[in-house]
Amino acid sequence: MQKSRLWSVLVALALMIGSLALASCGDDEESGDSGGTDAPAAADLGLIQEGTLTVGTDTPFPPFEIGQPPNISGYDIEIVDAVAEKVGLEPEYQDTSFDTIFRDLAQGKFDLVVAASTITDEREGTIDFSDPYYEAQQALLVTEGSDIATVEDLAGATVGAQDGTTGETYANDETEADSVRGFPEGPDAISALTNGQVDAVIIDAPVAQDAVDQGTAGVEIVTEIPTGELYGLGIAEDNDALREAVNKALVELKDDGTLAKLYDKYFSLEPPNSVLEGTNEPK
Repeated sequence: MQKSRLWSVLVALALMIGSLALASCGDDEESGDSGGTDAPAAADLGLIQEGTLTVGTDTPFPPFEIGQPPNISGYDIEIVDAVAEKVGLEPEYQDTSFDTIFRDLAQGKFDLVVAASTITDEREGTIDFSDPYYEAQQALLVTEGSDIATVEDLAGATVGAQDGTTGETYANDETEADSVRGFPEGPDAISALTNGQVDAVIIDAPVAQDAVDQGTAGVEIVTEIPTGELYGLGIAEDNDALREAVNKALVELKDDGTLAKLYDKYFSLEPPNSVLEGTNEPK
């Protein structure tokens, strides 16, 4: 009887030790799970706050950014939401000025920036960009009945644009406008047009189209300016791990059709090959 009891105790102890070993292995596996497909562990991504993707954006800029955090939507926002899910993070959006957004990213205020941002050499002197997720053109927006019909007609005119944007750069460098007025937000420039403060506005084509579609009184697009710009998600220069994880997530979103669905939802277009197959290497 005593031997039987001793044997039972030994068996119980062996089972307990085995269970503890299995539980320990299970914990190790879970701690390395980032929530995405073969993505780096969130703790390895150099984030401001563990488990959270702190995102700088500039809103409103419909249809890319609509509303204000935390009640924010739009093409850009849905792209980053999907990227964050792939990487196993919870996105947290913070509104800031586009004119300073890249400097803020470089100074460590954000993990990532999404703000309908064109990949340019100048900007890549401060930050890195992900692979492209959108191809954009500029548009020339005027009041109905205006004598301005082409970029050449801007000679002597006052042109509005958003501060720090490629639209503002184009107006300064590629037109003979008498003056270029910058505004804090894209909709501010459009309001200035309807109020007669500027003669025309150069702005991203989807934003101009959204203004027309939403019934902004008395404005029309007279021409699209084929600039062939590619938007990327901004990431700090020294955070290669996050950039690689974001790019991997973007590839998955392109392959599984998510990006195409969002393109159709917001622009009624199919994404071009420059987006589906495009890559961007840090400068």
